[in-house]
Amino acid sequence: MKKILIGTHNQGKFREISSLISKKYRKISPKALGIPSPHETGKTFKTNADLKASFFSKFVNYPVISDDSGLCIKSLNGKPGIHSARFAKKHGGFFKAMKFILKKMKNKKNKSALFICSLSFKYPKKKPINVIGKINGSIAEKILGKNGFGYDPIFIPKSSKISFGQMLKSKKMKMDHRYLAFKKLKKKIKIL
Repeated sequence: MKKILIGTHNQGKFREISSLISKKYRKISPKALGIPSPHETGKTFKTNADLKASFFSKFVNYPVISDDSGLCIKSLNGKPGIHSARFAKKHGGFFKAMKFILKKMKNKKNKSALFICSLSFKYPKKKPINVIGKINGSIAEKILGKNGFGYDPIFIPKSSKISFGQMLKSKKMKMDHRYLAFKKLKKKIKIL
């Protein structure tokens, strides 16, 4: 069976990316191999995704797929953006970070937001192949639902009346930013 390393220590991302990749692959996590996370020093989602793919690729002799994604809120100047995970850590977890965001958004007229996912696929000794998926939506008035992970409970996609946190996993998985990026990647890399 062919192997692929899914370059993330985030269990939610690992599960989502795993479910998108063909069953022909055995999905390996960096945690299982005792590989640490690299320092994300990039200024864009693409740079960070490429950086992660290149870093993890040093430890294995099979393909690596890495993701960098985040929530960009228009009224907050695109924040938390590429710092989405670090922002949550700083506030003591995603729940507290969402509470903080909702407080900041209370008097903002513009609730529009964007979830972005940059996926990088790397064969050993080759340059990463990168794609970006985006989904528009808005920030909810309160935390809605317990499904998904990260900021899902406060993000309502444009075509929906409910948040990602209220959605069935199967529905979210067929429309979110990660799925949209993966669809583009599949066109470039037929084996996935």
